[in-house]
Amino acid sequence: MPFPALDPVDPLHLEALLTDEERAVRDTVRQYLDDKVEPHIAEWFENGELPGLPELAREFGKMGLLGMHLEGYGCAGTSARAYGVACRELEATDSGLRSFVSVQGSLAMFAIHRFGTEEQKREWLPAMAAGEAIGCFGLTEPDHGSDPSSMTTRARRDGADWILDGRKMWITNGSVAAVAVVWARTDDGVRGFVVPTSTPGFSAPPIKHKMSLRASVTSELVLDGVRLPASAELPGARGVGAPLTCLNEARYGIVWGVTGAARSAWRAARDYSLQREQFGKPIAGFQLTQQKLVDMALELHKATLTALHLSALKDGDGVHPAQISFGKLNNVREAIEICRTARTVLGANGISLEYPVIRHANNLESVLTYEGTTEMHTLALGQALTGHAAFR
Repeated sequence: MPFPALDPVDPLHLEALLTDEERAVRDTVRQYLDDKVEPHIAEWFENGELPGLPELAREFGKMGLLGMHLEGYGCAGTSARAYGVACRELEATDSGLRSFVSVQGSLAMFAIHRFGTEEQKREWLPAMAAGEAIGCFGLTEPDHGSDPSSMTTRARRDGADWILDGRKMWITNGSVAAVAVVWARTDDGVRGFVVPTSTPGFSAPPIKHKMSLRASVTSELVLDGVRLPASAELPGARGVGAPLTCLNEARYGIVWGVTGAARSAWRAARDYSLQREQFGKPIAGFQLTQQKLVDMALELHKATLTALHLSALKDGDGVHPAQISFGKLNNVREAIEICRTARTVLGANGISLEYPVIRHANNLESVLTYEGTTEMHTLALGQALTGHAAFR
């Protein structure tokens, strides 16, 4: 009996595990990005800009990518795996695109969907799902990242209103957002607030001089006596566990997304090795190059299998936060190593933006840190495995 054909870019035939709907999501997103974004993304990265973001957001809305795994209010209501597949294709083009979609859908929209009032959901979610309103998520502060329970942003009562004061840092979409989900300390603990960015006292200065996620809008949020009505509070959010629940949704998208960046780098290395000749033959014919290509393929496909399995758990009985930490910790770490190895295959060309490798490698340095650093996910997983907390 003859062996089945082996696809060198999908040697385990993992794409065959996707449903027809998931393959349609994959192909639709990939085609749009190839046509409209890929020709420009290196220039955007080099210039440190993401031009035409409002139009891009509306196009993503038309494709159902914004809050796509949420139900109702104009959201697509797809499976978690379909959302993951979309994240993979977005990050295969650039981490900045997946970051935008993650923050919009898995942080800002998810927070309102999970913890908001019916009025808040109806006011914001349909516009956000359509890409007509961009959202951001204000949790990290200049002096408080991995320990959000120590945040210094405050919300105090003034009659029936709330007054917010504080600063948030490294906020994706901040300066282009119409609405910010902001987390603040109150006399009764941490609470979330839906803040229209047109509110007096709110500002979002862009953060410049980034060497990573350059094709992405990153801002500081400044809240200087921002007065909000009582209806701005997210009533279902009590304690720091609420924003951490949102972060878990975004981390799931990262587990998938980074496999796209790794896939892009690995394919670039493979293609280059087949075309680049040294010593009279393609460098793909040398043992050391083949070892690199094989090692990259092994880790890429193991990371993809991890993402697929977590999707099955999430679409089934549910996924534990420590399992998401497992996927985020492993997949980001291996994606970075794949990009670094791919860079060596390309030699000096590996640092050129003519190829996607160095851009992905730089971007993944941000992904390694946000939504939980390597250290925090290691400790979270260590606690799950041993029963002992080592955070303090």
